[in-house]
Amino acid sequence: MKTGFRLLSAPARAALALGALAVAAAPIASAQTLLDQDDAVTSGGALNLPANPTIFGKADPHVRRATAIVNGEIITGTDVDQRLALIVSANGGKVPPEEMERLRMQVLRNLIDETLQIQEAKAASSDVEEEEVAQTFNRVAQQNFGQNPAALEKYLTSIGSSSASLKRQIKGELAWQRLLRRNVQPFINISDGEVREVMARMTAAKGTEEYRIGEIFLSATEETKPQVRANAEKILEQLKGGGSFVAYARQYSQSSSASVGGDLGWIRLAQLPPELSTPAAQMAPGQLVGPIELASGYSLLYLIDKRQVLTADPRDAVLSLKQISISFPKGTPEKDAAGKASTFAAAVKTIKGCGAVDAAAVTLGATVVGNDQIRVRDLPTALQDTILKLSVGESTPPFGSVEDGVRVLMLCGRDDPKVEGGPSFEAIQSQMEDERVNKRAQTYLRDLRRDAVIEYN
Repeated sequence: MKTGFRLLSAPARAALALGALAVAAAPIASAQTLLDQDDAVTSGGALNLPANPTIFGKADPHVRRATAIVNGEIITGTDVDQRLALIVSANGGKVPPEEMERLRMQVLRNLIDETLQIQEAKAASSDVEEEEVAQTFNRVAQQNFGQNPAALEKYLTSIGSSSASLKRQIKGELAWQRLLRRNVQPFINISDGEVREVMARMTAAKGTEEYRIGEIFLSATEETKPQVRANAEKILEQLKGGGSFVAYARQYSQSSSASVGGDLGWIRLAQLPPELSTPAAQMAPGQLVGPIELASGYSLLYLIDKRQVLTADPRDAVLSLKQISISFPKGTPEKDAAGKASTFAAAVKTIKGCGAVDAAAVTLGATVVGNDQIRVRDLPTALQDTILKLSVGESTPPFGSVEDGVRVLMLCGRDDPKVEGGPSFEAIQSQMEDERVNKRAQTYLRDLRRDAVIEYN
């Protein structure tokens, strides 16, 4: 299993709230494996529950007390509030009031799991030293706040959280990974034959499409499906409103991929159940779909990216571009801007290659910015196909707005990607090992919950 911490590439706020400090436990089990696993956890025996139970008693929102006691260890309302503040910050503070209580309950469940993990690590003499936690905290500060832990602490306080809350999360994740390395990983064996079989399937699948998918899975029984579907629809609404998929997956998803923001890794659609593979095949990168009903619950899917197996992806081409742009004085009527943009576009078409751009820009009153190391996939999705169709010296159609100005991109050079030979034997073996460790980790945590003494207030 790969260890260590990975910071997400999002801004500092999102990085913190989404568990940028989350252990970079490598690949995730296939979706079917995860769904089967969740089925086993939730199916249970016949409990003979009423369809419409009446809840007796009413919580007093003005009474503040210990929220939960886990094997004698207290989790307070303040602990929940400070961890919740990280999630809210990651979503730009846009979590509506009706969503807050549901999110609060999920944060409490996460804190209970975290407490159980730390307790189990301590009981197994795998406790994490405070010095190790401090080193990771400082690394987060270095990545996001210019090597200044004090600035990170100030930021956490400003959003209603604290360094203690973040350090507690770091400790929980380190402790759990250490425990898995000791109590689970040594008993996972992947044979050479299993790895060769996977490599043979990859070779046979060369040229077929592979998808990198994010999933939020919510388990449900027949009785709870209406409520769970309503919850899934609320989450989807928040995501479409700008919420972070990674943050919501970490807090809500009930599959083992939750720890890495719902990322299922690179998979072929054949690895997914038909209920998921059919809509996934019609998705474009960046698109959300759901809720999708499964036998064991509901899924929300997010297509992160797609590529062809063992085939060079044109979007990995490295480009040399020149951006030529003009701006409009504030208050320029849209009609006047459109006329000026049309004249600008016609003039750009007469430019004979990138060598003539700078001189032409002076005549046009335009600004030129160059970039010699930009990958196609790093461009806005709407521009990628257009750029890939250009020959050197050609430019895109003009794009922009009255407020932002109008610009074109001229292609000055392109280095196409080389065909990859695929992952190595060792990489595939490691991925399979991590997949099985993740599956057993879920069972391990389920057993800790089952044996715990938890008191709620």
